[in-house]
Amino acid sequence: MLHLYNTLSRQKEVFKPIHPGKVNMYVCGMTVYDYCHLGHARVMVVFDMVARWLRAEGYDLTYVRNITDIDDKIIRRAAENQEPINVLTQRFIDAMDEDAAALGVRKPDFEPRATQFVPDMQAMIETLIDKGRAYPAPNGDVYYAVREFPGYGKLSGKSLDDLRAGERVEVDPNKRDPMDFVLWKAAKPGEPAWPSPWGQGRPGWHIECSAMNEHYFGDHFDIHGGGADLQFPHHENEIAQSEGAHDHTFVNYWMHNGFIRVDNEKMSKSLGNFFTIREVLQKFDAEVVRFFILRAHYRSPLNYSDAHLEDAKGALSRLYTALRLVGADQVDIDWTGNDFARRFKAAMDDDFNTAEASAVLFELANEVNRSKSAADAGLLRALGGVLGLLQREPSEFLQGGTLEGALSAGQIAALIAARREARAARNWAESDRIRDQLAADHVVLEDGPQGTTWRRA
Repeated sequence: MLHLYNTLSRQKEVFKPIHPGKVNMYVCGMTVYDYCHLGHARVMVVFDMVARWLRAEGYDLTYVRNITDIDDKIIRRAAENQEPINVLTQRFIDAMDEDAAALGVRKPDFEPRATQFVPDMQAMIETLIDKGRAYPAPNGDVYYAVREFPGYGKLSGKSLDDLRAGERVEVDPNKRDPMDFVLWKAAKPGEPAWPSPWGQGRPGWHIECSAMNEHYFGDHFDIHGGGADLQFPHHENEIAQSEGAHDHTFVNYWMHNGFIRVDNEKMSKSLGNFFTIREVLQKFDAEVVRFFILRAHYRSPLNYSDAHLEDAKGALSRLYTALRLVGADQVDIDWTGNDFARRFKAAMDDDFNTAEASAVLFELANEVNRSKSAADAGLLRALGGVLGLLQREPSEFLQGGTLEGALSAGQIAALIAARREARAARNWAESDRIRDQLAADHVVLEDGPQGTTWRRA
């Protein structure tokens, strides 16, 4: 039975979908004005893992992850680049898709763009105005009146007065309350705009997701996810909008993945420790990055450093080494009769505990090394596949990832052949010299009954 941590209730709950056997999940995606960074990578990989597990459990899942293709940052960047907004956003959508594919992230079932749903947003804003929970302001903006929604703050666990005391909110004469947030922005010269009952303008950020998830799922669905940074104000405001419009529960389970830190400091551009996915993939294999993310529980902080990525690479190499040792059979996972599979399932059913599930993989790899069983190797490969791991040929992973100036696979093969000749001639000094030369180039030799294999350290 699947349990997941609900941010709203602040506890683990038994997962009960609204419609038995059917799950609807919406995840807040990227604002596309730049390359995706490691924080985006975590969101993509974590909820890809969640989607994979829900489907492995037999649920009929519909997974929606949106794209924000209009907002202040996008407008500003397009102006700086002197290019049309749609050209800018399409370029970074394409880059996002490339990064996600490299990380083994499957495409969501639907990937709506905000600009496609402006009429839906306007309809929800009109409903909120009619119910007295939003108001047009003299400057042409439309604001949500947070004090007209009694449940405001329930996701973040703070009252409006607490939130106001903790926020530095500029005084805006157009707002009835400093905490009110914008639903519709009046057009400024040179900005993209749509006609509306309140004049030319464009939607605010928060209303986008409320309108898009309602389009796909109606006014009540199962799981809403995103990064921890979205809990307030974005998801708090989504609740206010959607529940304010329909007067009943909007989402049953809220899931938030933890932050990424860099050498124990928060990742940010201002600190100069900000890494794009592309920068990281120039140094590390994409599957290593995926494994690094999944080794930690999704809600825990994740500390990025080269040392941690190297450790993840070494750990993943141990799993692939076990698969190279024994050819893997094609197996169907026996979730109840096999102890490794049963414990893997128990870990995943405990709030998607991939850290514990990964530990089971290493225990199983040790068993493969001991038993030399193709069935055990097949189970290791199959369980890894549930997490989007261990699906390559072992040698492809173990011998890949050359650095600039490193020995090529052909050069390594020639040196191994020379070492084999030296050993046949009992020239141990030459044999050791070649092994040391390869080790200096981060190549590890493994001698076995079938000959010598190698991997990059």
